[in-house]
Amino acid sequence: MAPVKYIITSVAASFAIAYVVEYYVSEKKIFGGTTPRTVIGNEWSQETDKKLQAWPRTAGPPVVMNPISRQNFIVKPVRDE
Repeated sequence: MAPVKYIITSVAASFAIAYVVEYYVSEKKIFGGTTPRTVIGNEWSQETDKKLQAWPRTAGPPVVMNPISRQNFIVKPVRDE
C-alpha cells in the first residue's frame, strides 16, 4: 500500500507545481511580454462576428456522416431467376 501513497502524493505534487509555474509564466509574465489587445478587449471578436455573419451562406443538402448508424437505408431482396 505504501507505493500507492507515494504515487498519489507525487502526482498531486506535480499538478501543484505545474499550476504554480503556469500561473507565474502566464499571469505574472515572469519572462516579459504583454497580453495582446485582441485578448483584453472584445472589439476584435465583435468585428470577426460581423465578418462571419456577412458571408453568404451557400450549402447543399445535409450530409449524413455515418449512414450505417442511421439505419435509414432500404435493403431490397435478391430475386432468383
